[in-house]
Amino acid sequence: MTTTHHLPAGTAAADVYAVDVAPESAGWGHSSLRVLELPAGGWHAFDTGDSEWIVLPLSGGCTVAVGGDTFRLAGRESVFSGVSDFAYVPRDAQVSIASRDGGRFALTGARCTRRLPARYGPASSVPVELRGTGSCSRQVNNFGAAGVFECDKLIAVEVITPGGNWSSFPPHKHDEHRPGEESELEEIYYFEFAPHEGTPGLGYQRVSPSGHGANTDVLAEVRDGDVVLIPDGWHGPSMAVPGHDMYYLNVMAGPGTDRAWLICDHPDHAWIRDTWPERPVDPRLPLYTAPERS
Repeated sequence: MTTTHHLPAGTAAADVYAVDVAPESAGWGHSSLRVLELPAGGWHAFDTGDSEWIVLPLSGGCTVAVGGDTFRLAGRESVFSGVSDFAYVPRDAQVSIASRDGGRFALTGARCTRRLPARYGPASSVPVELRGTGSCSRQVNNFGAAGVFECDKLIAVEVITPGGNWSSFPPHKHDEHRPGEESELEEIYYFEFAPHEGTPGLGYQRVSPSGHGANTDVLAEVRDGDVVLIPDGWHGPSMAVPGHDMYYLNVMAGPGTDRAWLICDHPDHAWIRDTWPERPVDPRLPLYTAPERS
């Protein structure tokens, strides 16, 4: 079990994975994340076990074979260059991933009970949402959001925050089961940053105690490949330093029977939402949009 909620790049590596966060290592019950790096011509096989997974290219493309299905993922150059297609693979399956040119691939997972069919998710079907305005503007790629793509338990989205902006703001939480108001969800943040003239980027992540669970308290400087685990607490802001766009991949799952993302804003900061209609969205967004359906 991890003793910290901030896992700097490399500290969550295991076996072939650059990141390997499992319920056992995180000390919780549901959410998982792996980041697989493959060289040109490389491949990897794994058993899904008791979890469902989405294979999402971070850079490069790959083929995903499961059962009698093979899905060819075109992928992308980087998380800052475009929306990616993806593949869903069910629990109790054997999966192989192969990449002709090499790349990095996120495996977002959640323990589940239903075994849904393996499926391909085209990039053109990913809703790209602009959330917030002004310095709170950010872009959300809702590839695995509840109500967008069917899973049993897994919820996964990508967030891009332009340099100098704050996202995950106002701070919010989802650590209680309150029907119709709040979901109980564990959450993983995985970060990447756009460099500037060769200088790597960085940002900051805050999680403050909500009075529930373990009263998680984090103020972390985050860089490429870092992970922050959020079992409970008010999370936000996620702050991108000026000059460096910030990307994070969110993976969520919980014990509820309904797969829903219901949040509660921090009462001290919820008012900020009321100011959004008065300000324009950051003109740097969207960084990109989903490709048109062919």
